[in-house]
Amino acid sequence: MTGRAGHTAAGPGAGALAVLLASVLWGTTGTAATFAPQVGPLAIGAAAMGLGGLLQALVAGPRIAQARAALRAQWRIVLVGGSGVALYPLAFYTSMHLAGVAVGTVVSIGSAPLASALIERIIDRRRLSRRWMAGAALGLAGTVLLCAAEAAQGGSGTGTGSAGQTVAGVGLGLVAGVTYAVYAWAAHRLITRGITSRAAMGAVFGLGGLMLVPVLSATGTPLIASWTNAGVGLYMALVPMFTGYVLFGFGLSRIPVSTATTLSLLEPAVAAVFAVLVVGEHLPALGWAGIVLVIACLGVLTVPGRRDPAAVGRGLSLKAGPPSAAHGGTQAQADSCETFEGGDLVAGFRPGRLAHVVAAGGLRGQERQHRHGQSGSLTAMRPGAEGEEDPGFRR
Repeated sequence: MTGRAGHTAAGPGAGALAVLLASVLWGTTGTAATFAPQVGPLAIGAAAMGLGGLLQALVAGPRIAQARAALRAQWRIVLVGGSGVALYPLAFYTSMHLAGVAVGTVVSIGSAPLASALIERIIDRRRLSRRWMAGAALGLAGTVLLCAAEAAQGGSGTGTGSAGQTVAGVGLGLVAGVTYAVYAWAAHRLITRGITSRAAMGAVFGLGGLMLVPVLSATGTPLIASWTNAGVGLYMALVPMFTGYVLFGFGLSRIPVSTATTLSLLEPAVAAVFAVLVVGEHLPALGWAGIVLVIACLGVLTVPGRRDPAAVGRGLSLKAGPPSAAHGGTQAQADSCETFEGGDLVAGFRPGRLAHVVAAGGLRGQERQHRHGQSGSLTAMRPGAEGEEDPGFRR
C-alpha cells in the first residue's frame, strides 16, 4: 500500500479518501472516552498515541530497517515529528478536559489547517490556492457552528466551571493544533524525500510513543483498574490511533499537509454525530448546519476540478536552477505539482530531485512528459533514467 508501486497506483483522490476514513475513526475517541470517566486526560492521551505509535513502529519495523540510512540522514525531521506526536495527545485531551469536548476539539482540529498552511508557506514556500482557502473557510465556519451549538445547550464534558480553565483549555487546544500540523508536516517531508509512508510514520510515531512511555507509566494506573477502562485504552490505541494514522500516512503520501489537515475537520462533525447516536446527546439545528458546512468543505477539496489539457506544464511549480553541462540546458527543481483548476498541490517531485526542462528565457522551462498506455496519466522523467518514471509523480 505504501511502497513505490503502491504510490503510483493511486492518486490524490485515494489519499483524500484515506484521510477522511482516518477522521471518522478519530471522531470516535470522544465517545469512547466517556466509557472510562475515571481515566485522566494524560493517561488517555499517552495510552492512545503512545501504544498506537509503538505498534506502528513494530509493524513497520522491516520498512524502517530498509530506510534506516535515509532516516538517519533526516534525523532532525524525525525528532521534530516525534516531539509533535508526544505533545499532541497531552495537549489535546487536556484541552477537552478543561474547556469541554466541543471547544477543545474545535480549537485543536480547527487550528491545524491554518498552522499547516503557515508551515508550508514559510518552510516550503508553497502557494495557497483559492480553492483551499474557500474549503478551509467553510470547514472552520462549520466547526465554529458546532462549538456554538454545544455552548448554547450548556456545553459538554468536564472542566467548564471557570473562565481560567476555559482559557487554559483553549491555549492547549492551539498547542495541539500546532503540534498536529508539525508532525503531519514532518511525516510528509520524509515521504516526499523518498521514504515510504510506513517507514516514515513508523519512525515518527514510534519515537513519539517512546517519549510517551514515562507519562503512561506515571498516569496509567486507572487504565488497569477495570476491564472497561483497559478495553477503552486498547480501542483508542488500536483503532483511532494505529489504524487511523496508517490511513493518514497513506493520505500524506498523495496530498499536501494543509489539505490533509483541512479534510480532518470532518472529525468534530463525526464526533458530534456519535455523541447524538451513542451517548444520547441532543444536537440543535445550529450544530447540524455546522455539519453541512463541513461536508461542503470536504466537497470543495475532494471533487476533482476541470482539467485543461492546454494547462499541462503551466500547473507545475518549478524553481529555476543553474545550467547543467551534463544535460546541456537549464535544470529546475520541482518541489510539487498542482491540479490544473483546483490549485491544490498533490504529491509531486521529491525536494532535491532535478527535472529536465527545456530552457525558456534561461529561467523557466517545460517539463518533459510522456503518456502511459491508454490511461492518459502523465508521469515525469527522472534525470539520468531515460524511459523510467519517477514513482513520486503521477497525475
